[in-house]
Amino acid sequence: MHPIKAALSVTALLALTAPALAQEVNLYSSRHYDSDDALYEAFTKETGIKINRIEGKEAELIERMKAEGANSPADVFMTVDVGNVSRAVDEGLLQPFSSDLIESNVAANLRHPDNLWTGLSQRSRIIFYAKDRVETPPQTYEELADPKYQGQICIRSSSNVYNQSLLASIIEVHGEEAAKEWAAGIVANMARAPEGGDTDQLRGIVSGECDIAVSNTYYFARGLAGDVDGLTSGIDGIGWVWPNQEDRGAHMNLVAAGIAVNAPNPEEALALLEFLASETAQEQFANGNNEYPVLAGVDIGEHVAKLGEFKPDSTTPTASFGANAAKAQAIFNEVGWN
Repeated sequence: MHPIKAALSVTALLALTAPALAQEVNLYSSRHYDSDDALYEAFTKETGIKINRIEGKEAELIERMKAEGANSPADVFMTVDVGNVSRAVDEGLLQPFSSDLIESNVAANLRHPDNLWTGLSQRSRIIFYAKDRVETPPQTYEELADPKYQGQICIRSSSNVYNQSLLASIIEVHGEEAAKEWAAGIVANMARAPEGGDTDQLRGIVSGECDIAVSNTYYFARGLAGDVDGLTSGIDGIGWVWPNQEDRGAHMNLVAAGIAVNAPNPEEALALLEFLASETAQEQFANGNNEYPVLAGVDIGEHVAKLGEFKPDSTTPTASFGANAAKAQAIFNEVGWN
């Protein structure tokens, strides 16, 4: 299959007359934030291309696309975390594209090596801790498995794709045996059996159920931005660590999107991807959900900015998260990380 070529930039595409395009693009998305509505409206206003959104959980959308087969109306598949978009790749549901704009705006480690998807925003998975109970919090992901933190850690279940990608990155950096030892160490250090979402891990610090938690940054930023039950009232007592600042940097999760293999409107699909990766859209797309843009130099939101500057992991290929996902799950099962 030949990749779709971006013969026109977004700017040039906007100049096309209406009959040149189908004037619609069908977006299958597991991203469900109201903050995106205005951005999609801006895309339609500038291009004349209407976005038809089908929202659902990642697995549901993938199964739907598989069932629809060659008759699928899906043009763009958008999901949270590389682990999820990699499943679409493994099922043969995405096709390659070529875009000078995306290659220029999105770093290579935030794109699929064969251009089957591109990252559009980022959230980092970092370490939070109780300021009054933890004098020396772990400074790396590896240190979370240190026995001195036994009985202190709250973290989500192994079925959570964020944890799958984190372990997959450790496999990529240290190998399977070291990753297995790390996962076993985390299990030994858990304050409780895994339960709930990332916000629940942060609530565990506030309630005193745990002293250390692993969470994506945007959940904490939500607590800073508004009244999150069980979190905001005690958020001043929570500190954070940007892990691995002396080596590879903090692990980053991506919102990623690609063009469906049977897309009826591939040019419009590429126009949407380019728009979302453009300087015009990046700030709004990321800041609307307290995330980080993939385009360097774009201002970040007020509450995210409170977390300070940090070194992201720009050396571990994000595509490896999907490639190592099966190994990660096998390790989780072996060490009893439920």
